[in-house]
Amino acid sequence: MKHVYILWIAVAAYGFHILEEFAFDWKNWALAVLNLPVTWAHFAVVNSLVIVLGISCAAVGWNWVAYALSLPALMIINATFFHVLPFIGTQGRFSPGLATALLLFYPVGVWAYYGAWRDGVLSWRAVLMSLVLGAVFMAAPILMLKLRLLPYFQQ
Repeated sequence: MKHVYILWIAVAAYGFHILEEFAFDWKNWALAVLNLPVTWAHFAVVNSLVIVLGISCAAVGWNWVAYALSLPALMIINATFFHVLPFIGTQGRFSPGLATALLLFYPVGVWAYYGAWRDGVLSWRAVLMSLVLGAVFMAAPILMLKLRLLPYFQQ
């Protein structure tokens, strides 16, 4: 399967995205714009997990296409709902991570799906399942950040 290497490029793209978010203070932007109760520790843990996810997706490769493409799906979802739409919704307020979302996430994400198609392993079911997995992986840390504030979860 000659295009599976694209998944490793997706991991590197995510690394550059994390760097951009950190350099341009994503945490304070997320507090102000998304009302997301996040700290730098949360940022580090979640992004470490995304890198582990990406490495596992690349290692699995086309043996489980839907899982392998869950990182590109997550990238496209992240770019759209956490960078482009907030940028538009705030009438052009810079979103840390926007540049890499536009320059890396969309092209590499689409390229990964194209590579799977070229290798003959892409099905509509794999596309749908990868998008569902990507959405779940994107939503899980956000949900936990919100739930941890409820009295039941206070330690």
